[in-house]
This record gives sequence, C-alpha cells and structure tokens, in this order.
Amino acid sequence: MCTENPTHPITSFEQTYWRQLREKPPSQQIRCPTIVLSEDCPPACRTASESSRMNRATAKHLIERYFRQLTEGCGNGNCTNEFCASCRDFRPLDSNSAAAKALELFKINAKLCDYYPSFKSSADGNSLLDSTMSDKDTNDDFSDVHYLTENNICMILNFCEEEGDYSALVRVIGRVFSNAEALMKSFKKDEPNATENSCKPTDVEKQNDQTLEKMGAASAATLPDDALSDALSTCEVAVDIQAVRRVYDRLLSIDQVEASLVNALIYLTPNVELDLEYLDVYEANPDYLNIFIIVMENSNLHSPEYLEVALPQFCKAMSKLPVTALARLSKLWSMYGLPHIRRMMETFQQLITFTVVSNEYDAENLVNDDETVVAATQCLKIVFYASILAGDVDVEHNEEDEEDTDSDELTLHELLGEERLYKKGPRVDPLEKELGIRTVDSIHPVIPFEDFVNESLNDVVEMDKDFTFFKVNAETKFSFQSCPFILSVITKNQGLYYDNRIRMYSERRLTALYSMVQGQQPNPYLKLKVRRDHIIDDALVRLEMISMENPSDLKKQLFVEFEGEQGVDEGGVSKEFFQLVLEEIFNPDIGMFTYDDETKLFWFNSSSLENEAQYTLIGIVLGLAIYNNCILDVHFPMVVYRKLMGKKGTYLDLSDSHPVLYQSLKGLLEYTGNVKEDMMLTFQISHTDLFGNPVLYDLKDQGDQIPVTIENRQEFVDLYVDYILNTSVERQFRAFKKGFLMVTNESPLKYLFRPEEVELLICGSRKLDFEALEKTTEYDGGYSKDSQIIKDFWETIHSFGEEQKRFFLQFTTGTDRAPVGGLGKLKMIIAKNGSDTDRLPTSHTCFNALLLPEYSTKEKLRERLLKAITYAKGFGML
Repeated sequence: MCTENPTHPITSFEQTYWRQLREKPPSQQIRCPTIVLSEDCPPACRTASESSRMNRATAKHLIERYFRQLTEGCGNGNCTNEFCASCRDFRPLDSNSAAAKALELFKINAKLCDYYPSFKSSADGNSLLDSTMSDKDTNDDFSDVHYLTENNICMILNFCEEEGDYSALVRVIGRVFSNAEALMKSFKKDEPNATENSCKPTDVEKQNDQTLEKMGAASAATLPDDALSDALSTCEVAVDIQAVRRVYDRLLSIDQVEASLVNALIYLTPNVELDLEYLDVYEANPDYLNIFIIVMENSNLHSPEYLEVALPQFCKAMSKLPVTALARLSKLWSMYGLPHIRRMMETFQQLITFTVVSNEYDAENLVNDDETVVAATQCLKIVFYASILAGDVDVEHNEEDEEDTDSDELTLHELLGEERLYKKGPRVDPLEKELGIRTVDSIHPVIPFEDFVNESLNDVVEMDKDFTFFKVNAETKFSFQSCPFILSVITKNQGLYYDNRIRMYSERRLTALYSMVQGQQPNPYLKLKVRRDHIIDDALVRLEMISMENPSDLKKQLFVEFEGEQGVDEGGVSKEFFQLVLEEIFNPDIGMFTYDDETKLFWFNSSSLENEAQYTLIGIVLGLAIYNNCILDVHFPMVVYRKLMGKKGTYLDLSDSHPVLYQSLKGLLEYTGNVKEDMMLTFQISHTDLFGNPVLYDLKDQGDQIPVTIENRQEFVDLYVDYILNTSVERQFRAFKKGFLMVTNESPLKYLFRPEEVELLICGSRKLDFEALEKTTEYDGGYSKDSQIIKDFWETIHSFGEEQKRFFLQFTTGTDRAPVGGLGKLKMIIAKNGSDTDRLPTSHTCFNALLLPEYSTKEKLRERLLKAITYAKGFGML
C-alpha cells in the first residue's frame, strides 16, 4: 500500500477502512466517498471523474485527521473532546481500533480538534510552522497564551522590544493564527483592554479610528431604520474590530511577524475549508466567522507574499461558508466605511487579476476551472453587496410582479428533456435573497458598480462555454454570469446573445416538429409583412394576433418584409422596420407620449385616448429589439427602465424625467419659511390633459381641505411623485410592460443587467467615436486602408457634422446609434463597387457593408456620399 509516510502506522488503518467499507450496505457507503489508496484497490472503487478523485482525497484526509486525533491527540493539554487522545478522560486505542473509530467519527461528522503544532515535538523539522517558529528557544516562550487579545499582544511586544528579539512574538502569532479554535477566541469584545503602558494608540491612530467610526456610522445611517436594526442584530459579532486594527498596525511593521502570518494562514486555511465543507462547524458555532473577520482586517493581504498561496487558499475557505454566514459578513462589512470596503474589494480584484495574467486560458483550459479565480469572485460578491448596503438603497418601492399562470400540461421542452434550458421566472441569487436586497434596489452604492468589473477576466472568459454552465450545469460548473457584477456590459451582452439565439433555434425546431405532426407548412420565423404607409396598423394587427394566439412565436427570429420591395431581411430590414414604427408611434400628433423640449425625452401621456394595445405594441417592439440584437432610437428617462426592472418611480427619478417639477418640489422641501402661509398649497394638484384642459386630482381624501405644512410636506411630495410617475400612467405602463415581458419573460435580462445597462442594450451608446470605427473597419474588393479613395473617405467622414455622421451611420448600419461597447465594436466593411462613376454609394445594412465606387476626386466622393446618406430610403435588390 502507498502512504506518504511509511513509518506512520497507517497501513492497518487502510486495511481496516477497506474491510469495513466492503461490509457496509450501499446506502451507507454513499455517506463516505470511496478513497483510491493504491493500484491494488478493487476496480469498482475507481472512477474517471476528477471531482470524484478530489472527494476521495478529501475524505481520506479527514479520516486521517480523525486517526491522528485518536492516536496522537491535538496537543491541547486542556482538550475536552472525548474523541481526542489529548483529553484526560480518553482511553488509548490500538491502531486497528483507532482506524475503525476514525471511519465511524467521519460518518457522523464528529467534532474534530484543531491541531496545536507548537505543543508537539518538532524533532523532524519538516513542519513549515516549526521552521518559522523555532528560531530561538527562550524561557519566555509564552506557551500559556492560547488566544490573542490586544493586551497580551502588547505585553509580548514590549518584552520582545526590550530583548531586541521578536522570536517569541513570532511563535505566538504563528501558533494562534494557524489554529482555528484559538483564532476564533481571539480579540473578544469582553476581554480587558490594553493597559496604558502596553499598546496605547498614537494620536494619529486615534484620529483614524474616530474617522473610520464616523464613516461607518454614516454608511449605516443610510439604511432604513428597520433594516439597520436588523443588520445590527443579525451580524453582531464578538470581535473587537478596532483592537484588531490597532494590533495589525503594530504587527505589520515587523518583517518576521509578516512571514509568520503568511505561513500560519497557509497552514490554517486547508483545515478550515475541510471543516466548513464536511463538519458544519459554522452551524455548530457561529463564532467561527470570527476567523474570517480577523484575517480580513490584515491590510497587507494584497501584497505578493499572500497572493501566491495564502490568499487563494483563504478565499477557497471563505467560499465554503454557508449563505447565512456570508450575509452576516456582508452586513458587517457594510458598516465599516468606504476605505475598508474599498480595500477588501481591491484585495480580491488584485488576486483575480494576478491569477488571470499569470496563466493562459483557452477553450480547453477555461478560467471557470481556476479555483482561485472562482473563489475570489465569490468573495468579491460579499463586498459587492456590502457596498450596496452601505450606500443609499430603496427596498420598498417595488412594482407588482406579473403573475405567470403555470399549466399542468407538459410542454414540448419538458418532453424533450430541455426544461433546464428554458426555466421560467427570474433567477434569484441565494445571497441576495438572504440579505433581502437586490442590485436594482441600490440608488448609490459606496463603490461605483463599474469598479467591480474586472477587465482582465472579461478578456479571457469564454462566453459560449460560460453560458452553457449558467443554463445547464449550474450545479456542477461555475458560471461568471452567476456573479454578473464582475462582467462588463459587453460580455454580458454576449451571454444574452447566446441565450436569445439558442431560444430562436429551439423555437424553429419545435415549429418543424409541430408541422410534421400536424401536416402543415412549417413557419420557423416571426414574419411581418407591412406597408410603409400603414406600418402601425399592419404591425399592430399582426403582433396582436400572435400575442393572443401563440405568444411563443414572438421568440422566433424576426423576419420583416415591406410590401412591394425586394429587400431580403438579414437584419437591415428589421432595423428599418423598428425605426419607422418608433417614428410613427412617438409622433406627438398621436398623443401616446408627451415630449419635453428641455430634456429631449418622452413620457407616457396619462390622458391618451389610445387603447392599451398600442402601448403593448411598444413594449413588444422594445423586447423584440433586445431579442433580435437591434438598436432603437428611443428617448425614455431612466425611470422607465427602472420600472421595467421592478421598481416604482420615486422623488429622485424626477430629476431627469420631470426636471422642472423636481426643482419645485426640492424647493418646497428645503424652504425655511412658513410653508402653510407662504406656499398656500393643498393636497389637491392639477395638470393639463391632452387638449390643454386642467385636471384636478386629490392626493388624499378631501385633499383640497388639507393644507401643506412643514410637518406634512414630505408626505405631499411622496404622494405627488407617486401620482406623476406611477398612478397616473398605471394603465399605459402596465400594457407597455406586458408587451415587453411577452418577449423577455424567460430571458436572464433581469438577472444580468441593471436599468442603465438595459437602456444601453436598447438604445446603444450615444457617443460616436469615428476614430475607433476607422481602426476596426475592414476592406474588400481591392481596397485597403492605404488606398487613396479610403484616405479621402475617412477625411470626408471626420469633416462631417454630428447630424451628417448620424445620417451616415443610419445609411450604412440601419441605425444612428453605436452598439454596446461603442463604434469600435461595429464591424463595418467598405467594398469596392466599380471604377469612377456617377452612381451613388449603396449599402447592405444587414452586414454593415458600404459599397463605394472608386471616385476620381475627393470632391466628387463627398458630393455623392452626402446625396446618398441624405435621401436614402427603401430597399431593393442589387
């Protein structure tokens, strides 16, 4: 048999283990993963799965720990564990009995003591900790220090400074920081404070502590009262955080102690990881969280000494914490203040970046399989939610979710075994659920969302594989889409693209199956045949029929045909369709929306005479645009996208949707005079309808009899805002949202994207960087970037004004907006279309291709190009 240490009496343990394992029924064997110890093991014990081998190795390691505990003990002279040889009441066992007992203890998750290496003989000299802690033997080795306090640390520090030797401090730090139980008991709040002569903080340290406490209090004060009290009660810990920080300030300035901390963390974390994964230590003792609280106060965790081994192992252990513990950590850290939250965020980000740039990833070696990157990302999630909790949040103003009526009938997806790919309803992050807060609830996090995006990671993640893990193998494979905060909107858009395309192909397949069964002609596309002069009527009738008869058809790939035109829709015709529909429906003469000349934004007309079907059409159009990867020229305020994501409009949303009203209400809230007499306002408001007639509305019963005073003005503002942004447009917006959800209800859109990112998906970027477009443009038909006509072309484009540049984009791509990521992400092609001629340039908007004749002069090029982009309309066959 093969063992790591031939002198260790492990052979009898292995023999007993295999004998007892074979005697157990299969139901009990599942509880204890099989361990392949040598080539002599039975073939049935072997498996090709890497995860199985890891599980067996882990189980073997745990059982060996039980065996050592039964034969050698933990080294703690005061141990009270009845299953430990160090306990005074323990009866010694021979090797065979200890091996059998170890297997039994493993199966019942019995208590496993922490090992006290400093108490054991270190004659072999092989221990990493022994080599760190045995530099010098002194009579004052402080072996009676079993946990740390600010007082005993400072006492040892004073002794070491007097002796001019820090070896005693190094041994104590290494002993405690390598032992989970000892570290868990350290720095308790109820311990006596340091004496004045030992570890008294300097004036600068005092000032820093006071500043941090104020910042933490300010961060916590932003929470609602009930959420704050709940956070204080559920995340209450026994660790004296300020004492830990003062101790670290002293210790980290000593090089020998820094090395001891690194080595101790390397020794500690594998055992902590096993304890959390297999022994449920946190459930037995919630103070186990103290270990992570204390270690994370080390401000040097981002340094190279930790990045190689110690911090990766620590992150793996932290990722094994149950979700209740992660929530406690997040709530606790949210009260630390910005400097500490940012330091922890940068620590995990630096580990991710360091690991990514130090390795090479490809389609075979995925970053998803890198345990360090995965664990650091999961730890970063804790900081992400701490940043949200520490900032301004709104957990109250939520739109009512649309109820889905689930049918008892099996769908074809379920019959085909594909139900996992097409789960209904939004995903819910377990930590988000435990905290009772969502990303969309955040108004202003203390750390901007953009700072959590890791560009190095985004460069190497394979989104096609990551999408598969996200949709199908979520239980066994990690997907970065489960932590969308770390992904850029460009990367997440790729994931959404794969989701949409897979769904389109699935609908096409299902249509083929249905047509074969029913003997009908297959219709794999969402086909719309419309007339330019009656585009709203034609589109509305067709989409309304589809939404009533078979809503799943909306998830087919869109195919638009203009009556009387020859254009084949490869994407460009759809873009034209969307543009014409929006131009028609946002026409002020129709009265569906009101337009603000100052903000250049549209808002729902509360007194519109149009029926709800028109608003449902707009929602469907927006959903189809996202689903078919088209960009729309839509000008909505951000509150529309927040409402689509499940939030109601609030006072802060007025700043961009109704800026004049916002300033008026702000003035009312800040007014220092006599509100009742000077303002003469009541809880009855008025606004104008579609025809300019005044409409009165009581915010409360008999509102005209209730004056606005300094005491009730906040209530007045809240009711006023709720009426303008929610109540007055409830009918119109409900229909609009219904149409949007008809297309996106099964999409991960709500889970992956924030409201501002949804706007970017629908509307594209408003910034037009033609320099970036020039760098990424490709050439065909004999043209190259060095051709004279191409040089003249780009000089002409750069000389255009803003409106002319938008006309050019519209002519070439079908939209005047840049895609997500800017014009640099737009793959435009310029192809040669004959020699000098009087013909105008043409384009294939489906493929972003410009067909450009080789004009003889720059002036002729400019004149022909301007005429083409100014008067272009309609499609034909070339």
